[in-house]
Amino acid sequence: MTTALTTPPTREALADRVSSFVRETHPLDERKHAAVALVVIEAAGVVLTKRAPRLRAHSGQWALPGGRLDDGETAVDAARRELHEELGLDVGEDCVLGPLDDYPTRSGYVITPVVMWAPHRFADLTPSPHEVASAHLATWQMLGVEPIFLRIPESEAPVIQLPMLGTKIHAPTAAVLYQFRELALHARTTRVAGLEQPVWAWQ
Repeated sequence: MTTALTTPPTREALADRVSSFVRETHPLDERKHAAVALVVIEAAGVVLTKRAPRLRAHSGQWALPGGRLDDGETAVDAARRELHEELGLDVGEDCVLGPLDDYPTRSGYVITPVVMWAPHRFADLTPSPHEVASAHLATWQMLGVEPIFLRIPESEAPVIQLPMLGTKIHAPTAAVLYQFRELALHARTTRVAGLEQPVWAWQ
């Protein structure tokens, strides 16, 4: 596993890359619509969470702040609300740079990632103990590490793993982070809807 030598983007560069990104959407087809916040903080990296062990779904897994859209909400509204509910971070509309591709999950969701650049410090985060076991910063250096692609007998699509924070992060979080890293660090459009989740994340 190697880390590419890259220069972290400025807010202006990232905003330009996100605004020029032509995103792909996916129909819900009876799935639920969810949104996650890809929030850059302290210009140092992206905030990740470890989900609380009491949660009914995907407890203990690595995630981006987010959740299901409420009635009448947009993906941007939902991502901002969930960021506040999970981490106590109040991000204004001026911090929102734009959405990336939808990612359909095996567990019945279509996730819309929303890129933000927040003028906050990591110390400003106040994780909700009901939803978040811990908060972490995935630095640009961590995001630059090359992903691992595995094959499993249950699917023809490759399973993606991102080695960081002393573990391996899987899709959907890994797929969303990978697309973000490709755009933010390399100005590349890389589609990730075809990247697979591990079987234990299908429910």
